[in-house]
Amino acid sequence: MATIITMPRLSDTMTEGTVATWLKKVGDKISEGDILAEIETDKATMEFESFNEGTLLHIGIPAGETAPVDSLLAIIGNEGEDISALLAGGAAPATEAPKEEAAPAAETKTESAAPAKAATELPKGVVVVTMPRLSDTMTEGTVASWLKKVGDTIAEGDILAEIETDKATMEFESFNAGTLLHIGIQEGNTAPVDSLLAIIGPAGTDVSGISANYTAGGAASTPATEEVKAAPAAEKATETVAETSNGGRILASPLAKKIASDKGIQLTQVKGSGENGRIVKSDIENFTPAAAQAPAATATAAAKPQEAAPAAAPKVFVPAGEVFTEEIKNSQMRKIIAKRLAESLFTAPHYNLVIEVSMDEAMGARATINTVPDTKVSFNDMVIKACALALKKHPKINSQWKADAIIINHHVNIGVAVAVEDGLVVPVLKFTDAMSLSQIGASVRDLAGRAKNKKLGPQEMEGSTFTVSNLGMFGITEFNSIINQPNSAILSVGAIVEKPVVKNGQIVVGNTMMLSLACDHRTIDGATGAQFLQTLKQYIESPVTMLA
Repeated sequence: MATIITMPRLSDTMTEGTVATWLKKVGDKISEGDILAEIETDKATMEFESFNEGTLLHIGIPAGETAPVDSLLAIIGNEGEDISALLAGGAAPATEAPKEEAAPAAETKTESAAPAKAATELPKGVVVVTMPRLSDTMTEGTVASWLKKVGDTIAEGDILAEIETDKATMEFESFNAGTLLHIGIQEGNTAPVDSLLAIIGPAGTDVSGISANYTAGGAASTPATEEVKAAPAAEKATETVAETSNGGRILASPLAKKIASDKGIQLTQVKGSGENGRIVKSDIENFTPAAAQAPAATATAAAKPQEAAPAAAPKVFVPAGEVFTEEIKNSQMRKIIAKRLAESLFTAPHYNLVIEVSMDEAMGARATINTVPDTKVSFNDMVIKACALALKKHPKINSQWKADAIIINHHVNIGVAVAVEDGLVVPVLKFTDAMSLSQIGASVRDLAGRAKNKKLGPQEMEGSTFTVSNLGMFGITEFNSIINQPNSAILSVGAIVEKPVVKNGQIVVGNTMMLSLACDHRTIDGATGAQFLQTLKQYIESPVTMLA
């Protein structure tokens, strides 16, 4: 006989569903448990499985379409069966066919709930909340944790509890406002769908009679007298009892048992923190196998000294540690750096040009210059001098962008990036092209020293037209910098590396350095930047030309 399948209510707040995709097509054979379709709810996309066997005779909601809960989703029956009457009847038979099988349970619920309501009418504003059916296959749920306690004020949409279904642990939100007057299922306990979960109503309302009558009515649970008789069965439902090696008993909540099973943890190794040593969810989550392995092995050896200890199953090592974070308030300097560099990166279209420079001649020239008394020149000083001279030949590099014009600077003020404790500062060498190597060296040392001691004045960090950043002293061979606006370019200087190079057709040992030029494409075209680097390379590789 053909059975109508309706759009299921897969979440507590679901009023309609969208068929994301059909995994079966009309004519396919369906077995009980087969996944028919993926249905998108208001919370997630979930698999919907069949509870019937037969042939898929009709699809009522095509993939991609949305329909209310209980709409005709599909019809399953015998191959070739006439379903025209079911289609003509629409969704009406949908409530009949599935409910015929579950008639006794449905009738019991309806008939038993009636006396409860007759015995005690719910006071105004009081609402009984039952264990929701949060998945299509859910028959019972476990309260993983309560996020509200008795006496708390509840607003519509507040999360009351986390409920573990047969598929996942989901948040259960309230559709009612008021005060949480009663909790019917304690944390860690399992109960069937539609069991009394909670009562919400006006503060101060006496609901003791409501909870008793609801229970006595059989709507979701058994009478109080039957609870005593069924105590052993209830214990099995709500507690997992394990035998230890010395015959002791260990109690564990179903949720703790499931998590332990998923993680491969033996309950006998876990110390419970709940009532009477009961193992709860947090005990499993905080359990460290490595810490418990040694005591367990010792206990086994003590109990059976003459028996060889069985080989322990391999366990994944989970190191014990502590999550540690530290919050450091941003200094004003750090805030300014973040603001300016973000503005530069996201407003100026950056591109980078890289060139390799031979440093053999520069190394020899520096050694000679530093033989002069009271003279100390670094490779960075030589790069700065070469940049100043190259900028005079390529003034477009020494420019800045404005909305209505490009400003070409014919004076050269080179900013030198200096790392300090709180971040980065850029002191400026004014009219660098007019300075000698020794003057550049002395000025850089003075400015860098005062920058690290926070002795620089604001005027000493203003007016740059070009910037040099050097990380070669840290062993960095190549990097790209963010342009220090309003400049149009910044040069990144890497470390000098000794390596095989080709000279005059021969492989020899040489010393090279990588230079990377970041350019603002609004002011500097690729060819212009490349020509600047060629000139810069010539100056550095032939230091004597910088003295002309």
